[in-house]
Amino acid sequence: MKKILTLAVMIALTAACSLQAQNKFKGIVKYKLTSTGTTTMEIPAENSTVELKIYEDQLKLGSSVQNGYTVTQNADYSQYISALKSMYDIELETYQGDGKFLIKNKHSKSEADSLSIKDEAPGHFYFEYRDETQPMLGFTAKKAVLHYYDEDSGEDQPTEFWYTDEIGPEYNFLFNGIKGVPLQFEQKLDEGRAITYTATEVVKGKVKDVDMLLPAGFKEASEEEYSNFMKELKDAIELIEE
Repeated sequence: MKKILTLAVMIALTAACSLQAQNKFKGIVKYKLTSTGTTTMEIPAENSTVELKIYEDQLKLGSSVQNGYTVTQNADYSQYISALKSMYDIELETYQGDGKFLIKNKHSKSEADSLSIKDEAPGHFYFEYRDETQPMLGFTAKKAVLHYYDEDSGEDQPTEFWYTDEIGPEYNFLFNGIKGVPLQFEQKLDEGRAITYTATEVVKGKVKDVDMLLPAGFKEASEEEYSNFMKELKDAIELIEE
């Protein structure tokens, strides 16, 4: 007997195919940075472009890598430690390492899901996903508004995102946990300054799993350990400047 797919099964299959297509993408999203705030700022040519590497559900942006719900950032302060020792005979009070850190920030699905729940508490933020779309670089870009409530004033400081959920992981923690990959958004800075990131090209391929590997020779540290190190380093530098 011929079987007929129910509407629920068809929807489930469509969603599964969409998710599979999203997670199988490998490539690079290239962004151009421009000054768009009320106060104009100069962006050096060497800092006017950035690249987001995508390998299925993994991401890499600068020194930060997202794998699943974990974001790892590497930080190298070995030259500072060497210079303090060789030039000023200064050693940090408690830290004994070489200054190469891996700082992991672990998220959860429940935390990610909560990012679309309205939260007006000072210092908190949430995404409002809207039903507006437009074509961008061969993708259907969707609109979202990131609402952030200032810790001092409590006022909402909304940021508009255009993003696609056709590529990348379900949640992108390199960009505040948005669902997919941003194609255009504005980063607000202080004193009326702002930078707009606009995707100019999406290059398919050219990214391998080895591009997502964390650097060798770096030691995993907790945020507390890293914070304590930075305080000691700052104190040592201030001692030199006195």
